[in-house]
Amino acid sequence: MISVTGREMSVSQWALRSLRLDSVLLVLLSILLLLGLAVLFSATGESVVALERQVMRIGLGVAAMLLVAQVSMHALRAISPWLFVAGVLLLLAVMWVGDVGKGAQRWLDLGFMRFQPSEIMKLAVPMMVAWYLSQRDGRPRFRDLVVTAALILAPVYLIMQQPDLGTSMLVGAAGFLVIFLAGLGWRWFVGLGFTAAAAIPILWSQMLDYQRQRVLTLFNPESDPLGAGYHIIQSKIAIGSGGLYGKGWLNGTQSQLEFLPERSTDFIFAVYAEEFGFIGVALLLLLYFAIVARGLWIAALAQDRYARLLGGSISLTFAVYMVVNIGMVTGLLPVVGVPLPLVSYGGTSLVTLMVAFGILMSIASQKRLVNR
Repeated sequence: MISVTGREMSVSQWALRSLRLDSVLLVLLSILLLLGLAVLFSATGESVVALERQVMRIGLGVAAMLLVAQVSMHALRAISPWLFVAGVLLLLAVMWVGDVGKGAQRWLDLGFMRFQPSEIMKLAVPMMVAWYLSQRDGRPRFRDLVVTAALILAPVYLIMQQPDLGTSMLVGAAGFLVIFLAGLGWRWFVGLGFTAAAAIPILWSQMLDYQRQRVLTLFNPESDPLGAGYHIIQSKIAIGSGGLYGKGWLNGTQSQLEFLPERSTDFIFAVYAEEFGFIGVALLLLLYFAIVARGLWIAALAQDRYARLLGGSISLTFAVYMVVNIGMVTGLLPVVGVPLPLVSYGGTSLVTLMVAFGILMSIASQKRLVNR
């Protein structure tokens, strides 16, 4: 036991407090990451190499989370506009000198590594909108909505040009959620709904042929069962064959026999559902809900408006990640290339999310420091 300001605590409690970590959120994230490794091992055909790479990425993400957790909210607030400007400039650089891969121009090649500047905007946009609205009292006014809309739509447009519809949607959602949490009136929601409906023809005209095909496939995947509809059809077969209890870990036929495409990335949820069934899916959703609820609780108890808006946006955006991925895998939403958060194979999205949770840890530690 260690005595701190007259109170005794265990070594683990002391370590968590010293590292400015929230114990409940840390445990929930650890369970999800370990579950993701187990599913990934099955989805990759028991590939030890893929598992080792993912473990390294998780290690990098945890290190990033620990580092960000040490940064005060005052410092995060101060750097928000600078991070946003830097992110927009990097997006412009992608348009001019970006590296092309798989038919998309989304990366910047630095020689020793490639990275997607659009990932930065998943955090920079809500940080910037929260920074702006935190300086205004009360609900957002019309002028505030115009400014925040410009702050959100500028990077969203640049990301759509890469093209990357999935990331642009997530960036837009993250920014909009900040406005929602700031107290946007219901009349504005109705107006925004009509505006969005009126903008659908314009958005449709700006979409590429393969993006339009994804939307059309959503309503009738059987129209092209060996082409555009193949992913959704095989995914539904995998999910439905899991039944109530699932086929068991490593025993999924759709994934093991390689009928299911992108089974380690975008469609890993179908692998999980086939092997663990309805009960396993319910437990996974409960775990996601617990993480979101903990994040919202941390945000609600934050000491200032900026932290509340940013923490709430991070928590709800994490939920959007999950809903969009599961929605597209089950055929309820178009396929937009959004990974299942902290479960799908890959490093960029995982590290970005862990940085976001580092911000939540910083918000939670701010509360503890104030209460001392």
